[in-house]
Amino acid sequence: MTLNRNLSSLAARLVLTMIASFTGAMPARAQELPSLINVVDYSKLLPLLPDAPAGWTADKPEGSTTDVGGFKLTNVHRDYRKGEGDKAPTTAISVLDSAANPDYVEATTAAWNFTTTSTEGYSKAVTIDGNPGFETFENEGKHGTLWIMVAKRYFLQIETQGQDPAALQEWAKRVDVKKLATIK
Repeated sequence: MTLNRNLSSLAARLVLTMIASFTGAMPARAQELPSLINVVDYSKLLPLLPDAPAGWTADKPEGSTTDVGGFKLTNVHRDYRKGEGDKAPTTAISVLDSAANPDYVEATTAAWNFTTTSTEGYSKAVTIDGNPGFETFENEGKHGTLWIMVAKRYFLQIETQGQDPAALQEWAKRVDVKKLATIK
């Protein structure tokens, strides 16, 4: 699952870069945008990554809070596995604190408003406990991803491999989304 952790870290850096390019904000603007400083420390989010369900194992949860040129970003991640071997079902759960840019959050969630279905799989907007989300599933490899925007701040991402589509929302129920919404 090292690849998933590296991809998660890369994704966090890409989001940070996109936030910077989307706003055109430079470090000097950090004073104008106080929310750039107010991401939560990763230690507050780690406890929200659930323990492994029965029959599964979980890696140690990982997290970081990064400051790049005045932009702060917090990301936590945990990998889960059921069994051994290349074909064993896996799940990865990540939470990204995107308090750095409400405009980016709004633009991203607005882009989720479409549905497509084909012989290869589907992509669709979803609502989970009142939170907007987006779900994709590829039939080949049974690869699914669910993104949920919590409190217009946190991106909760659940990625499954070797599981049916329903597993995405089953894993989402294991994360205390209501508690996540209260963390500031």
